[in-house]
Amino acid sequence: MQRSLRYLIVLALLLMLVGGLIYDMTWHPARHEQMPVMCNAKDAKPPVLVPGQALKIMTWNIQYLAGKRYVFWYDLADGSGPDERPTPEDIAYNLDEVARVIRDERPDIVLLQEVDDGAKNTDYTNQLALLQERVTDLYPCSTEAFYWKADFVPNPHIYGSVGTKLATLSRYRMEKAERLQLPSPGGNWISRQFEPKRALLVGYLPLRDGGQLAIVNTHLEDSRPGDDTLQRQVAATTQLLDTFEQSATPWITGGDFNLLPQGQYQRLPAEQRESYAAESQLHALWEKFPMIPSNDDVNGEHPRKWYTRFPNDPRVNGPDRTLDYLFYSPMLKRVDAQVRQGDTLLISDHLPVIGRFLLPAAPQ
Repeated sequence: MQRSLRYLIVLALLLMLVGGLIYDMTWHPARHEQMPVMCNAKDAKPPVLVPGQALKIMTWNIQYLAGKRYVFWYDLADGSGPDERPTPEDIAYNLDEVARVIRDERPDIVLLQEVDDGAKNTDYTNQLALLQERVTDLYPCSTEAFYWKADFVPNPHIYGSVGTKLATLSRYRMEKAERLQLPSPGGNWISRQFEPKRALLVGYLPLRDGGQLAIVNTHLEDSRPGDDTLQRQVAATTQLLDTFEQSATPWITGGDFNLLPQGQYQRLPAEQRESYAAESQLHALWEKFPMIPSNDDVNGEHPRKWYTRFPNDPRVNGPDRTLDYLFYSPMLKRVDAQVRQGDTLLISDHLPVIGRFLLPAAPQ
């Protein structure tokens, strides 16, 4: 009996030690965090938004600057993709390409997803800092937030650190920012520690009349059949946007939602439908708020020009679906919209979505 008790005590101590090591290697963000805002205007303060003015927004999942010359292990449903990481040369080339597109478009606000920082497979570099060196004259203000971070991930395709961020760049003054944790998938305690922790990055830009514009940046969970995580994340996002509407705060949210628009599921080949629900969970957002691309856009005469995703899958020969969007408050007016496709097809497996809006005029 005493020997059995000793074994149990030793086992309990070993489990506590392993649990402590796992906890120490992984990241445990608060549900709600204030995030730093950096504004580095050298010659003058960044301008302040004016009610009624036009505003151009771009959202782009830059795929940690990996590009299109690979089929990564996670690009195929069975995990059999042959590639584990991009070369340093491809990362450097795609960094310059992302900067080129941003400088050419000159959006007022840029929302970026899958920006690496401290990840083994991208050589531990801070990709946002490298990009800012190339566009700092356009975007004096920025904020960022991790949504995947760990000192070591035991996945054999990684076997090292990960670090992935949301990043928001702004030509206009940004006063504050916050990170809001989104619901996470279930699963056992150990595996959950190494998974991404999705979030909303909210930046607040002052308006000259004393109000503010809320800019929300996000990258929702990968779609998985039978899992309700995406539905819960969409519900949490909708709840935040409802709060802005109730307080008459104009807002724009953009990012990679990993969800199809209305009717697109039926047009995908059967082998490409596996990750999606026939009835998109995104309906909870589009039923309440306008979006770019809209369901009318993607079901109109030229649906292909609204595709935003070009998978690194050898069975797919070009952009074939829409997963990236801009949603916006009904208080704003859509002026123009596009998905920039022609010269961005080889930079990332996602394409940039661009919208121009008119902010609400000041009350009389």
